[in-house]
Amino acid sequence: MKKLLFPLVVFLPVTAFAAANNVGSCGLGSKVFEGQKGVGPQVLAVTTNGTFGNQTFGITSGTLGCSQDGVVSSNWKTALFIDGNKSQLARDAASGQGETLDALAALLKIDAADKAAFVSLTKTHHAEIFASVESAESIATQLKAALQADARLAKYADAV
Repeated sequence: MKKLLFPLVVFLPVTAFAAANNVGSCGLGSKVFEGQKGVGPQVLAVTTNGTFGNQTFGITSGTLGCSQDGVVSSNWKTALFIDGNKSQLARDAASGQGETLDALAALLKIDAADKAAFVSLTKTHHAEIFASVESAESIATQLKAALQADARLAKYADAV
């Protein structure tokens, strides 16, 4: 029994964390759990896809909601950072300075020349970005929208 539980305990969380918000956006899991939100359905979608190994088939054949022109991204790092630092990030953005704001700028690969504009944007749009401090997804969505609306900072929006 211990031999069976060890791989599940070690590898299942890795699979769950490796996929940010649209984890099961492709494959059998995405079809079975379509329209459901939250960690539970996402973990189940990823587990379903991993168990049946169907994403490879879906991507190759263009079925199961998969496309052949997808882009691999690492936005999950940003999502995990926001989720783990929501409250402190909101405080830092409100004051226009702080370690979590600096770390977020680094994660988004904000150039030194654009950092002051980024800090100003998070302070100016604080009410919209942090309207729901409980929801990391909402914070990320609002931050991305604010970046997209700013001509100078729009190039960083895809990193959110």
